[in-house]
Amino acid sequence: MSELNPLPLEALHAELGGKMVPFAGYSMPVQYPMGVMAEHLHCRSEAGLFDVSHMGQVIVRGADAASALERLIPADVAGLGAGRQRYGVLMQPDGGVADDLMFANRSDHFYLVVNGACKYQDVEILKAGLSGCEVTLLDDRALLALQGPKAEAVLADLLPAVAQMRFMDSQMFDWMGAELWISRSGYTGEDGFEISVPEDRAEELARALLAHPAVAPIGLGARDSLRLEAGMPLYGQDLTPEISPVVAGLGWSIAKARRAGGPRAGGFPGAEPFLQELMDGPANIRMGLRPEGRAPMRAGVELYHSVDATAPIGRITSGGFGPSVGAPIAMGIVPAELAPGTTIYGEVRGKRLPVTLATLPFHTPRYKR
Repeated sequence: MSELNPLPLEALHAELGGKMVPFAGYSMPVQYPMGVMAEHLHCRSEAGLFDVSHMGQVIVRGADAASALERLIPADVAGLGAGRQRYGVLMQPDGGVADDLMFANRSDHFYLVVNGACKYQDVEILKAGLSGCEVTLLDDRALLALQGPKAEAVLADLLPAVAQMRFMDSQMFDWMGAELWISRSGYTGEDGFEISVPEDRAEELARALLAHPAVAPIGLGARDSLRLEAGMPLYGQDLTPEISPVVAGLGWSIAKARRAGGPRAGGFPGAEPFLQELMDGPANIRMGLRPEGRAPMRAGVELYHSVDATAPIGRITSGGFGPSVGAPIAMGIVPAELAPGTTIYGEVRGKRLPVTLATLPFHTPRYKR
């Protein structure tokens, strides 16, 4: 097995009692002594600090970088104002989805944050598809996420100006001589910030945030349950090269300007079938699922119309226990004609157990608009 990469804050995680596990090629904390359930609830009520330095931070420079990015990302890149950020999907040459990402307009260049497990592949796709642009994967910056209803108050103690940021703003700040790149966004369904910091200042910043009584360190376990409650897809499970953005319920990320009839329609890999599916509607769709009882249903569980149906109609793509919901929750791909409230069945260890279809999200996001 290949050696795992350490995070820049590896020593701090050990000091905090983090339980480390392999994830995306890195050794990462899955939980701390507080435990996954308490960490999840703390983030919902106070503020949680996540080390997400495994993510890829990419700079794209070029005279026409926005138009170039639109050849790979079916979003309105050209219409994104300076100091703002958007969600998008990176398309593969065969029309599949290579990754999902965030991209920010920094006036003279674009800043992208991509998934850690995909970052090297993503950079190769970007370099091959963005002729005339310089694509750089940064290796000297860490990435922290501060999430929760008290995140603004905590970060404003260090940088008062962040209180003026809106959801999906992306700005640069000086903190004691360190240039911080801060976006008001995250992956929990809570208000919060993602903070890119020079690697050699990451521990200092993390300790300054953790010194606030509202802040606790949060691991991968709670990060997964938080995003599941918020109905957010995980690339590799709920969105894959085989599960299109339309099936994954991400059609909203495809800008009107890039759709059929729009001024910059298509022009990205797989545009024709992609836009046709968007117009016609998909045969299958990602939906919320509520298994009965207290036992969670995990990714991979097959779903059936009835207890005696012979063929599955779909499968669970993400599942677990929702601490804020107080019950098992899941997401899965099911026939689009099925309505919320419909009962179907998941097969667990040879038994068919009832599951009720539900609308997403399970937890209403609390962003600062």
